[in-house]
Amino acid sequence: MPSVFQFESTVMLVLELVLLAVKIFAFVSSVTFSSESYRAASKANKAGWSIGLGVGVAIQLLLGNPISIFNLAFTVAALVFLADVRPALSSLRRR
Repeated sequence: MPSVFQFESTVMLVLELVLLAVKIFAFVSSVTFSSESYRAASKANKAGWSIGLGVGVAIQLLLGNPISIFNLAFTVAALVFLADVRPALSSLRRR
């Protein structure tokens, strides 16, 4: 008979994997754009985003706890990149 603890650990595992996938996608996406694209879109530089998102992925892999303060901060950074920076960079590529 499954217990509450098994359900909780399953939810935490799924949450951890989803947040890791979001961070990896944001990191890979940040590396694929050129430095000139970041400047043309008036966003922070490529090195800053790439290093920040890469550190977020590393911390997620090392700590493993998706609700720690560090993971939450880097998750917010990844979501900001995906919601604001990536669309601005993508719009420059289509022109």
